[in-house]
Amino acid sequence: MPTITVLPHPEYCPEGKQVQAGRGTSICEALLENGVPIEHACDMQCACTTCHVIVRKGYASLGEPDENEEDMLDRAWGLEPTSRLSCQAILADEDVTIEIPKYSINYAKEHG
Repeated sequence: MPTITVLPHPEYCPEGKQVQAGRGTSICEALLENGVPIEHACDMQCACTTCHVIVRKGYASLGEPDENEEDMLDRAWGLEPTSRLSCQAILADEDVTIEIPKYSINYAKEHG
């Protein structure tokens, strides 16, 4: 069972955290199920960038992002070469280390 190491984030996970999740689970689902309240404004439909994470270790084990995810990532704040939408990043057998960016673009939260 792979382990996700979440680097400290001031709002969602101040102390950092390690969670285990089953193969085939998205990073977003695993975080939410383990008490890390990462934003996911589109309800994990790959229609926003609020669940954007930067994969610091284990990126290759997640498989390639599809064209729709890549198009959405182009809009993400703080995009890096190892950025993924956590709702689309499906765990395999390797452990991963992620960083949740300091900011996200959430128009519903900002204007709601």
